[in-house]
Amino acid sequence: MAQEKMKKVVVIGGGTGVFVVLTALKNLPVHLSAIISMADSGGSSGVLREEFGILPPGDVRCALIALSHSDNKLLAKLFNYRFNESYFLDGHSFGNLFITALERITGDFQKAIREAGKILNISGEVIPVTLDNINLVAQLENGQIIYGEGAIDRQKEKKPKRIKKIWLQPKAKINPVARQAILTADFIIIGPGDLYTSIIPNLLVVGVKEAIKKSKAKKIFITNIMTKKGETDYFKAADFVTTLEKYLGKNTLDYILINTGRPDKKRFQKYKEEGACFVEPNVNKWGKATVIKRDLLREKGLLRHDPKKLRVALGEIILRDQSYGRDINS
Repeated sequence: MAQEKMKKVVVIGGGTGVFVVLTALKNLPVHLSAIISMADSGGSSGVLREEFGILPPGDVRCALIALSHSDNKLLAKLFNYRFNESYFLDGHSFGNLFITALERITGDFQKAIREAGKILNISGEVIPVTLDNINLVAQLENGQIIYGEGAIDRQKEKKPKRIKKIWLQPKAKINPVARQAILTADFIIIGPGDLYTSIIPNLLVVGVKEAIKKSKAKKIFITNIMTKKGETDYFKAADFVTTLEKYLGKNTLDYILINTGRPDKKRFQKYKEEGACFVEPNVNKWGKATVIKRDLLREKGLLRHDPKKLRVALGEIILRDQSYGRDINS
């Protein structure tokens, strides 16, 4: 009997959300493509964009590390190493500087990513959603306009105003490599991650939403575990889905994956002090989508999705085998 074709899975987003999903899926028998937002303008990425005029390397670095199968664990640590003793290098990660140097040597950001992927021995591919130089712009509910992902991400007001809408300036077109990955995918996973600064910026790129809708892939949305001050204050699961559909379009999602695991008071306290709330799993039905509610919370540490629990939930969807979860959880 002919061997079944390996399924193609595209993960869309940025930051730690994509890192967790890629970590969860990289040992499954699937081909992974990570499509990464290019709107990052804060921290090391923002400085390198300003100084060298390159696309932001930070979220790309995280995805490369997540997909790495290098036996040399020190290599992954090296790419994540952040300088803090030097005035000139303060805040920069080695990986960001390395990707910047590769871009200068190869003359092409995508080539730089491919070469970094070879060095880290990644399985799959990391793809910038656009090759255009863009900035994220937000309008708050009081009419104030904020320019740049970094500024939107760092709203300092005690009670920041909610985001009314966001857009890219200038407009950007989809990277043809990203478009091809989306169109040929079997599954497209969106989220988790910062809704307005990591997820939706991908959908604002001209051609992304259209490619997702045109693709025959099953579309999966993973909602966040916690809200973020200044972005998703007091959001419940339904608010995340509603907001995503505002930019993606209705009746696009096939699966909605929602966490039900609640953190204890001790773990929650730090987040409460930062103005974050637990995302209540208040969705039971949603159009044509299959709603899956699971305890996906890490058992200790930061309040994030547990890669092993996520692997089980996504594995059951992608591999169509309910027993698979028990096998890979061992």
